Amino acid sequence: MSSLLHSSTDALDVTVSPIDLFLRQRLQVVEGLWESVIRQECGQQLVNLLEHLRDLCSPEGQATNDQAASVAKLISQLDLNEAIRAARAFALYFQLINIVEQHYEQRQQISRFQQKTAAVSIKSHQEHLQFSNGTLEVDLLEKNWQVINSDRQNQETFHTLFPHLHNMNVPPQQIQRLIDQLDVQLVFTAHPTEIVRHTIRDKQRRMAKLLQELDRQEEGITTVDTANSWEVAELKDQLTEEIRLWWRTDELHQFKPAVLDEVEYALHYFQEVLFDEIPKLYQRLTHAIATTYPRLKPPSKNFCKFGSWVGADRDGNPSVTPQVTWQTACYQRQMVLEKYIKSVKRLIDLLSLSLHWSDVLPDLLESLEQEQSIMSEVYEAQALRYRQEPYRLKLCYILKRLENTRDRNASLYDKDLQQKPIQEVNVQKIYQSGAEFLADLRLIHSNLQETGLTCRELENLICQVEIYDFKLAHLDIRQESSRHADVLNEVLEYLKILPQPYHELSEAERVAWLTSELQTRRPLIPAELPFSDKTNELIQTFRVVRSLQQEFGSNICQTYIISMSRELSDLLEVLLLAKEAGLYDPGTAQGTIQVVPLFETVEDLQRAPAVMQKLFELPLYRALLAGGYEAQIGETSLTPNLQEVMLGYSDSNKDSGFLSSNWEIHKAQKALQQIAEDYQVNLRIFHGRGGSVGRGGGPAHEAILAQPGHSINGRIKITEQGEVLASKYSLPQLALYNLETISTAVIQASLLRTGFDNIQPWNEIMEELSARSRTHYRNLIYEQPDFIDFFHQVTPIGEISQLQISSRPARRQSGNKDLSGLRAIPWVFSWTQTRFLLPSWYGVGTALQEFVQEKPEEHLKLLRYFYIKWPFFKMVVSKVEMTLAKVDIQMAQHYVDELCLPEDKPRLERVYEQIANEYYLTRDLVLTITGHKRLLDGDPVLQRSVQLRNGTIVPLGFLQVALLKRLRQSNSANSGIIHSRYSKGELLRGALLTINGIAAGMRNTG
Repeated sequence: MSSLLHSSTDALDVTVSPIDLFLRQRLQVVEGLWESVIRQECGQQLVNLLEHLRDLCSPEGQATNDQAASVAKLISQLDLNEAIRAARAFALYFQLINIVEQHYEQRQQISRFQQKTAAVSIKSHQEHLQFSNGTLEVDLLEKNWQVINSDRQNQETFHTLFPHLHNMNVPPQQIQRLIDQLDVQLVFTAHPTEIVRHTIRDKQRRMAKLLQELDRQEEGITTVDTANSWEVAELKDQLTEEIRLWWRTDELHQFKPAVLDEVEYALHYFQEVLFDEIPKLYQRLTHAIATTYPRLKPPSKNFCKFGSWVGADRDGNPSVTPQVTWQTACYQRQMVLEKYIKSVKRLIDLLSLSLHWSDVLPDLLESLEQEQSIMSEVYEAQALRYRQEPYRLKLCYILKRLENTRDRNASLYDKDLQQKPIQEVNVQKIYQSGAEFLADLRLIHSNLQETGLTCRELENLICQVEIYDFKLAHLDIRQESSRHADVLNEVLEYLKILPQPYHELSEAERVAWLTSELQTRRPLIPAELPFSDKTNELIQTFRVVRSLQQEFGSNICQTYIISMSRELSDLLEVLLLAKEAGLYDPGTAQGTIQVVPLFETVEDLQRAPAVMQKLFELPLYRALLAGGYEAQIGETSLTPNLQEVMLGYSDSNKDSGFLSSNWEIHKAQKALQQIAEDYQVNLRIFHGRGGSVGRGGGPAHEAILAQPGHSINGRIKITEQGEVLASKYSLPQLALYNLETISTAVIQASLLRTGFDNIQPWNEIMEELSARSRTHYRNLIYEQPDFIDFFHQVTPIGEISQLQISSRPARRQSGNKDLSGLRAIPWVFSWTQTRFLLPSWYGVGTALQEFVQEKPEEHLKLLRYFYIKWPFFKMVVSKVEMTLAKVDIQMAQHYVDELCLPEDKPRLERVYEQIANEYYLTRDLVLTITGHKRLLDGDPVLQRSVQLRNGTIVPLGFLQVALLKRLRQSNSANSGIIHSRYSKGELLRGALLTINGIAAGMRNTG
């Protein structure tokens, strides 16, 4: 079979580096194994078919009009089983090359880190990069690297960032202030973008481990040919075995996952990677600081921490109940306790210090005496064995407490929240908090230090406890704003408090009543709930937050996010419901929950500063932020004077298009920061980024550097969603690198501000471009009368909704087909499948063209200057360029030609022409502004990755269209008998398999 790799990479004109040669070699190995497995499982006929389908596509990886007819004819002649096997084969190919690329990326990050941390000269680097057949042209590699990364974006690791700050003469005192308040939070979410089964993810991880072992074996062979090595041959046999097992495994989810299944999926990344890697992040940062600024103090160990929406986000997901949220918290604590127990067992083996040879301080001996009186059973079992080994004896007490705590936690998992608490165990024999466990570990650590010893295992465990505590990740509650108003309306109707329904009050009347009610301790909601199930569930949500804080500590769940926030009343309603649950005391203005508005649509983003200003002007709210009227900050209080505000990328993009959405979010951040500074409030922006560019995705490092000047100040919170988790956190070095690049970007963006965001004429131009882009986008999406029919006929939106990939429904309201109720994720998912990727670029070309046409030479020169100098503008253009490189407008046309109903085709083809014209316009202008001859010429690594996939996605797209067409014909009343031998279930299964395959090939869903 002709190599798919060869045909898809020949068109690339990039300098071949050693790491690129390594990647190509690995791809060829895996491709050969894949072909061998397909031949063994299905025969040479399928291999020949795959080769023929691939050869019908252009070397550039794009479909052409000439190919469409021949490919469509060939595929139409396939029976369903042949079509499904071909789709599965291509899907498996994409999954395999994804593993290879991730493995390659991890290897690349290890190499870069080693180079950047080594105190060697450029010459020594050149000497290091030698081939047996000559010297590599390192200068070319350096030039390519400089093209990929500008000076501003090249400080992606701690060991390159701090020398750069030193060269820029940033005052050490300023760096110290920032380090002291450094706060990076990554929040894992369970949005329905993870299309790959958990079973398949396990196979991918095993493949990755085998590839790592293959590297080690091949690098160790110097005297014999690699192909003759028994160890290498054995590993390739194991890889083949894994691929064969994979081929016989169903790719589709067998059932709709429950919320707790999603919790398990998300926690897997902590279990396998993050728990062990996080201490290395702290070590890298402290080492980098000490190398350049030896007098600076390191940050807190938990400067980077994690949150989760999984099991807590109930916006549009009726399956997330109070009981599920409680069980999620127990599940998280169980996992982290098991991790701590394993670590303590390792320490018992390691810390074998004897009183004969090592001194022990009195405080440790006193501690052992106290432990003996509390846990005599441990003393009786271990004292004789460890009579001369005090560290081991102390760790045995610690281990027993952890095991008791774990066992108690397991009994709490199934606790009925409506019943009385279970009988408590002896609190002296458990850890009531992570702080108590941490105190015991620090006691051992200080004893070792005082006697001149260190223990890396112990230091790592202390770091993990400071970050993960006994909760692993904090839980954020999220609910849609109208739900709270509905609850108050029902409660007040029942109590007959207001002369008219709450829903009929004006905004001013609502605020006045809410403000008055928030200043009284009189209960509003009765203990027994005589309301509808929907209202009772929301009231119970606040009560379970109170229970969580009492059991796990207040920091387990302090954030309540209000999606679709529009008015001040949306925030005060939540604060009132929190007061009723005991989370806010109106007498002292102290609380243990923070109200976080989520502004999503463009109109809401524009209104956000005014809403927050009104909120900050309320004395009771300012007192809450300050820690109460007496400003006495207790252990369970919120961080003083810190307000979190979440900005939504998904719905604003769906509402107004990519350019307008990004600009409105950019403006909102600037305005919100100014409001916060005016009221002396610290602001933390929570970025609701999705996986795709159309939902705020893309490289996080560049996105953070593009944020406006004062909006970060060492604090950021970002969502990590769906397939993004797998791409970033499946492998240890990739996870570590991702965390490091985000942290360095936060530091750099906070300390090195360009000032370009404050140039008023530039802002006015962006405002103009944004308005034009939004108008053109909305003209198509919301005002073109044929667009809804186009969307439903041309894209697989109906079939996507039948994938069993999420506990949450695809629509906010079932039954309707308009865009208002459709969630942003399936919206983007559908356009990605058809290769339009419309949400990530539509409207940009027209906006740029209209601006350039006003003064062609002058305005084009200005846009090029923006691209070079303004991080925000460069980020926007770069994301559009990346998306355009994945678009295949000819393939998209095939969807139109084949899937539109004959009677609708003339009018829907006009919609396609409108989209295609905008694509060509946008592509040409982006190339003109960037100065690139081809899309992604500035990033040859990404260019290679995209083109590697594009060519093989084309036949998979043709297969998808054929199967969708058959499926929809079978659903039609006039389907005839030509395909009657296939059941609808079989056809749907085939279509869903192609959706899986294209998602793997695009490395993106929604």
